[in-house]
Amino acid sequence: MLRLALFGQAAFGKDCLDRLHSAGYEIAGVLAPPDTGRPDPLAARAEELGLRVLRRRFFRTKEGKAIPAAVSEHAQLGADLNVLAFVTALLPREITEAPRLGSICFHPSLLPAYRGGSALAWQIILGERESGVSVFRVDEGTDTGPIVVQKRGVAIEPRDSAGTLYFQKLYPLGVEAVVEAVRLIDEGRARPQVQDEARASFQGLVDDATARIDLERPALEIDRLVRGCDPNPGAFLRFRGAPLRLFDAWLEPGAASAAPGTVLSIDGEALRIGLRGGVLRAARLRGEGAKESAKAFAERAGLRAGDRLESA
Repeated sequence: MLRLALFGQAAFGKDCLDRLHSAGYEIAGVLAPPDTGRPDPLAARAEELGLRVLRRRFFRTKEGKAIPAAVSEHAQLGADLNVLAFVTALLPREITEAPRLGSICFHPSLLPAYRGGSALAWQIILGERESGVSVFRVDEGTDTGPIVVQKRGVAIEPRDSAGTLYFQKLYPLGVEAVVEAVRLIDEGRARPQVQDEARASFQGLVDDATARIDLERPALEIDRLVRGCDPNPGAFLRFRGAPLRLFDAWLEPGAASAAPGTVLSIDGEALRIGLRGGVLRAARLRGEGAKESAKAFAERAGLRAGDRLESA
C-alpha cells in the first residue's frame, strides 16, 4: 500500500483522510494550515488518529521560491504520493515532485474548463448546466496536469448556489474521486489523460469587483451572479450608499411591475427586488454586520416596499 502525504483542510480534507486511512493506506503525515478560529477538522481528525500533523500556511516565499523548512519537513515524511484535498496554498516543485509518484489534486470542475480558484462560482455565473469533479496530476501550471479521474453528470439547477453545488453535489463526488485516483495509482492502473488546451478556460478569483450588481443587466444574468457569489463574497447592490449583499436567492419568472432595483415586497420568506425581465427573491441579506433574514434586516435598517436599491 502507498505511503501518502495528505495536504488539505476543512471537512473535505477530513473525509478524504478517513476514507484513505480506513482503506489501509499509510498516512505519513497530514499538512494543514494553522487554525484561525475553530479547530480545522482535518488537523483535529489526524491528531485523533495519532498521525503526524504539520501546520503551515505558506510553502513558498512572496517571490515564489520554496521555503527550505517546508521542503525539509515534507522530505522527512518519505511519501510515495502527495494527495492535495482542498488545498489553497501554492506548493513549490520541490514538494510536488518529491515523491516517487508525484502529486494529485482535486478540482471542482470538468477540467480543462474552469481552471482557477473560483471554479464553483464561475460555472454558475456563466450559466453552465453541467458540472463534475476532476483529480489530476500536478504539474507546473494552474490545474493543467493530466487527469487521473473525472466524474461528470452533475446538473446545475436554477436555484443552485456555489455553496449548494459544492456541499450537496460535488463534495461527496470529490471524495470518491480522490479515493479512486489513489487506488488506481496504487494498483498501477492509472491512465492519466492530457488535458485538451483547445477546451481550456481560466477565470480569476471572484472578488468584490466581480460581485457588483449592475441593474442595467438582464434578470437572468443578475440571478446567476448572485447565486455564483453565494456564500462568498456575496453579490451586492447599495442601500443608502452602503453595500447590501444578497444570499439564498432565486429568480421568479415574469416581468417586474416597477423599475429595476425597486423593493416590491418584504415577507416572511424573502425580499423581492424588481429586475429587467424578472423578480429576484433573496431570503438572507448582509449589510455591515452578519447575515440575517431579509425580514430582520428590513426591520432593523428601515427598508420598506417601494424603496429603491442602487447598482453597485
